Amino acid sequence: MVRNDLEGQGIKDRGVLDAFMRVPREAFVPEGTGLREAYGDHPCPIGCGQTVSQPFIVAYMIQMLGCVPGDNVLEVGTGSGYQTAILAAMGLKVVTVEVITRLAARARGAVLGILPHADVSFIVADGYQGWRPAAPYRGIIVSAAPVSIPGELESQLSPVGGRLVIPAGEWSQSLFLVERVGDELTVRRSLPVRFVPLVRRRGGSGDDPNGRPRGDTE
Repeated sequence: MVRNDLEGQGIKDRGVLDAFMRVPREAFVPEGTGLREAYGDHPCPIGCGQTVSQPFIVAYMIQMLGCVPGDNVLEVGTGSGYQTAILAAMGLKVVTVEVITRLAARARGAVLGILPHADVSFIVADGYQGWRPAAPYRGIIVSAAPVSIPGELESQLSPVGGRLVIPAGEWSQSLFLVERVGDELTVRRSLPVRFVPLVRRRGGSGDDPNGRPRGDTE
């Protein structure tokens, strides 16, 4: 997979490639999924109407972030936890937000089962508003598509070259890179993509970073 679907399609960041070698994708797909299916370059359903993105897209988006070990990164949409684990394996400090409680709990177990010392805070909340308590972020990566880029996420980027990588659009989606320098934002459109919609939660304030619920329901 790494040789053909990542390096073979232009992924050159050694930190990204090494992290993919360390993280077993089969640990983040439903039990009973065959290895050929798990490692194919396509999305895999993970339940709750969500998917784990194809390996190339995960690698491409993380490479776009341009982060280095020790950087503070926000992930909106934990999903299966696969991308979370890749980010953690790169030595990044990850805050990951998931609106679906069941997915968040399953992802936490999967990530910490592979990387028990990972620097990851797992939060159950509506990630559309980001997670301001840990801002600013050197990188923000979004795993589902809003109709348009949320301004609240842009405002949580580090003013020293913070980057947001996000799919956006309704009928036609594209991948966007937003870079912040001072108060100036630069937005660049990249690949056409197809992501599940970014799920919103009606009410509730979410759980804390250590997984202690504050009364929200799924």
